[in-house]
Amino acid sequence: MKLSVIIPVYNEVGTVAEIVRRVQACALPAGLERELVIIDDGSTDGTASVLAELQRAEPQQVCVRTHRTNMGKGAAVRTALPLCQGDFVLIQDADLEYDPADYLRLLAPLLDGRADVVFGSRFVGGDSHRVLYFWHAVANRGLTLLSNMLTNLNLTDMEVCFKVFTRQTAQRLVLEEDRFGIEPELTAKVARLKCRIYEVGISYSGRTYAEGKKITWRDGTHALWCILKYNLLR
Repeated sequence: MKLSVIIPVYNEVGTVAEIVRRVQACALPAGLERELVIIDDGSTDGTASVLAELQRAEPQQVCVRTHRTNMGKGAAVRTALPLCQGDFVLIQDADLEYDPADYLRLLAPLLDGRADVVFGSRFVGGDSHRVLYFWHAVANRGLTLLSNMLTNLNLTDMEVCFKVFTRQTAQRLVLEEDRFGIEPELTAKVARLKCRIYEVGISYSGRTYAEGKKITWRDGTHALWCILKYNLLR
């Protein structure tokens, strides 16, 4: 069996080599191989050179594709999905906020056949979390609440990066969003497919805007629109 790890990357020259190292080094269940599908989403800071070297070093494990211009996380995920060969597909950000050490617990409900999709959650469990922005947390919980009301799910963290799918489930997803609207879109669509969804507590090491955080209030506004769009208008 194989795990495909999708890594969308945009201007992460300072972190991308480290996240690849962590993904390659993390423990996986016996018999589960890994592949990395990395999408350089129009980076302009030297990320492309780092990725080229990583692919040269591990050509059998690292697949890199490049967008000519920055199109957004959703577009990167859409580019990556057809390239994935694994039995399971996991989305991993490149900014070191999410720890590959959590893969074992994320994969457990999939490997034992209980789940079709597993969401991480930064708001359940006893793992460490960096303390940062209050209003980000309020917005996240509000968006998750509205999403839950329309999907009839009881998630605690709809906006989380860590989402893992069986290959069969990933292949059934027809995605449209280019940017961070991919999170509510994925949630609405796996709910509509009646997937068996589990949620697992994860650690989280958020970064500040000075450290390179990219999501803004505009993304939150668009996420609100996407919740309505994919749950009520489709």
